[in-house]
Amino acid sequence: MRDERAGVVIIGGGVMGVSAAFHLAEAGVPDVVLLERDALGSGSTCKAAGGVRAQFSDSVNIALGKRSLEAFGRFGHRPGGEIDLHRVGYLFLLDTPGSVAAFEHAVVLQNRLGVPSRMLAPDEAQRLSPLIDPTGLLAAAYSPTDGHCTPEAVVLGYASAARRRGAHLHTGRAATGIRVTGGEIVAVETDAGPIATDTVICTSGAWAREVGGWVGVELPVTPLRRQIVVTEPVPDLPADLPMTLDLSSTFYFHREGAGLLVGLSDPDEQPGFDVALDDAWFPRLGAMIERRAPRLLDVGVASRWAGLYEMTPDHNALIGEAPSVSRFLYATGFSGHGFLMGPAVGEVLRDLVLGAEPFVDITPLDAGRFAAAATRPELHVI
Repeated sequence: MRDERAGVVIIGGGVMGVSAAFHLAEAGVPDVVLLERDALGSGSTCKAAGGVRAQFSDSVNIALGKRSLEAFGRFGHRPGGEIDLHRVGYLFLLDTPGSVAAFEHAVVLQNRLGVPSRMLAPDEAQRLSPLIDPTGLLAAAYSPTDGHCTPEAVVLGYASAARRRGAHLHTGRAATGIRVTGGEIVAVETDAGPIATDTVICTSGAWAREVGGWVGVELPVTPLRRQIVVTEPVPDLPADLPMTLDLSSTFYFHREGAGLLVGLSDPDEQPGFDVALDDAWFPRLGAMIERRAPRLLDVGVASRWAGLYEMTPDHNALIGEAPSVSRFLYATGFSGHGFLMGPAVGEVLRDLVLGAEPFVDITPLDAGRFAAAATRPELHVI
């Protein structure tokens, strides 16, 4: 068996991995290899709700979200493929003075960076999302260019285009370690033999802490289960129903065919890799539906699934290159907003590999910020 070699090895086949593979192959980087131990997107990506937005409180996240929205908008031409993009907007429902003040501040920043978000009165929010009961709301925040699309289709589009450009995407092949000599990466160990390389990109999501540990790099990522249900058809759903999120409770929904995709974080959820379905969160979900969208109380559940958020201590991503070992790059820990940043982060990773300057300064997202007590909390997460 001949020795395998790669110019770059990407560990993890979710949206970050396939986006990076596409952008690197498109740029002419030779011998791009992606390793995914299961199917592409089978980790967190294809369990995501599919929301895409640029409404964030952090300027770097706004830039990454905005750039990705632009890429999703032209996805059919580059890289190619139908992703069922619905630019119906994102609507955040706010019921405390503190959240209103925070979103007002964020909207000013978003507008300055080219995002057309705005604050709304509760009655305006109800006109946009007529399923909601506005009782107790003080305000809402809305951006019409946000929306949602299909994660599986995005993964397929990037993966197909990466392969057409010469990248090698291996499914059912697990990375098991990284060989380092004299502070430099020399190979990635896999369950099918080693691949010689000097450059590794970790896009392993909830499993990134283990991969970082192979080279002595601390990636503080913690897995946390989130569950989602899709309802049976809901009568008279508006075609342009926005992605609607009740900030204080984390209850959210968007249209999914003739029904709704509905989610809610569970404060009792314990960190871990368990993605088994259970009903313990249903009473809390039912109480929120009764409070905020009572018309849904009589709508049945058509399907459900669970996936993993990849949480960091400040709910912000880890993007960068490790200083302690040569050519170990990472993009992980997006804390629930990774899918929507996939296109932009693929660009950033390409530029880091090539030694080019990314379109946005991502040094504030370096994993070393925790050791330096330079955390960067993102407030617009659920």
